Amino acid sequence: MTLIKKILASVPIVFLAFSCMAQEIHSYQFSLEDCLRFAVANSYERKSMELTGQSLETTYEQSKQQRLPNLSASVGQNFSNNENGWSTSGNVGVGSSVTIYQGGAINNTIEQNRLNVERNAVQMERYDNQLTTQILQSFLTILGNQELVKYQQEVLNTSREQVKQGRVRHSVGSILESDLLLLEAQYLSDSNNVVDTRINIENNLLDLKVLLSMEPVDELEIVAPSTDNLDNLRESLPSEEEAISLAMAYLPDLRMGDYDIRIAQKSVDLARGNYFPSVSANANVGMNMLAFDSEGNQKWYSKPTESVGVSMSIPIYSRGQTKANVKKSRIALQQAQLDYEQTQLEVRQTVVQAYRNVISAFNAYKVSQAKENAYGKSFNAYNVQYQYGSITTVELLQQQNNYLNALNSYIQNKYSLLMQRKILDIYMGKPIKF
Repeated sequence: MTLIKKILASVPIVFLAFSCMAQEIHSYQFSLEDCLRFAVANSYERKSMELTGQSLETTYEQSKQQRLPNLSASVGQNFSNNENGWSTSGNVGVGSSVTIYQGGAINNTIEQNRLNVERNAVQMERYDNQLTTQILQSFLTILGNQELVKYQQEVLNTSREQVKQGRVRHSVGSILESDLLLLEAQYLSDSNNVVDTRINIENNLLDLKVLLSMEPVDELEIVAPSTDNLDNLRESLPSEEEAISLAMAYLPDLRMGDYDIRIAQKSVDLARGNYFPSVSANANVGMNMLAFDSEGNQKWYSKPTESVGVSMSIPIYSRGQTKANVKKSRIALQQAQLDYEQTQLEVRQTVVQAYRNVISAFNAYKVSQAKENAYGKSFNAYNVQYQYGSITTVELLQQQNNYLNALNSYIQNKYSLLMQRKILDIYMGKPIKF
């Protein structure tokens, strides 16, 4: 490859590098509440739903104008040729018509469009709840891993000291080479645990950025809330019946089902309206303009003409189309009602399950908290005994692994409890705060 070709081949890479350098990188320090606000403001899917709402609002406003008469104007110019030669004539007119009665179609359409606007707003609430749940889960996963890596780092520091002491003891013959190798292997395992957890944190942060519609190159640091009141979560829990009642009154899924029924009912009314006659009125004003012959002589000039009329269209036979439309709209209404009843059942089941998940998570948290405390103190005691040669290396590492398992279980149960409790709050319509 010649020098020129090498330079040309490197040009795209150089431009790409400058493009990446030119991209502005932002730094954020967010609490959970900050994450939720940022997501609501920047979510592309939510913005799309807002545009849909604006379109539905426009349709609703336009449908209200159907009650008013229309107004149109016309202008015409004609050229003709006969035995007298070419002549031209023109006319102007203004006309208006208004629907007086159309089987309630206008009012039903207006009401249906209004319900569609309101339903879209409730649908956005449901999306916000789903987004909040996803962000909460991602946020707590990061917190759990951040807390875990701190403990893992402490264990790694202990393992490092154990290896240093082991080498000294091996050099004077107080432990076997196999014991030293076990200590070194444990140190490598603990070091790998720290690396893996830090990689998980970076991946969790990337997942959170996706949920926030944030650029992946931006820097994001989350602010950990206080978790000192975990032991009181069980006391602040409402009764199961109260949780179900609050959820049934709040959850957008049920309100959307109610709107679906009302919209379907309006479709039935619209279909039935085709059985009835429609009545409309019209009025027109027009006049013919000056006419000239081919020599430019004026031929005539008419006076304005006015007309007013009322017309009625009576449906007699539509080849069964109206009957079929009414039947199908009633079936759609029955389906909407069945869907609503099914949603009610699913909501009750979901809330009951979420409520019991909180109780189960709280019990698991308390058990793992006690185990973590016990195994932590046991490991510290075994570590002291090992320094004095009272226990073997195998016994020490066994206690260390027991402590790590208890620690992992404690942290997982701790943030699982927070997650389950906040999910229940979302179902009950309570703000998500720590």
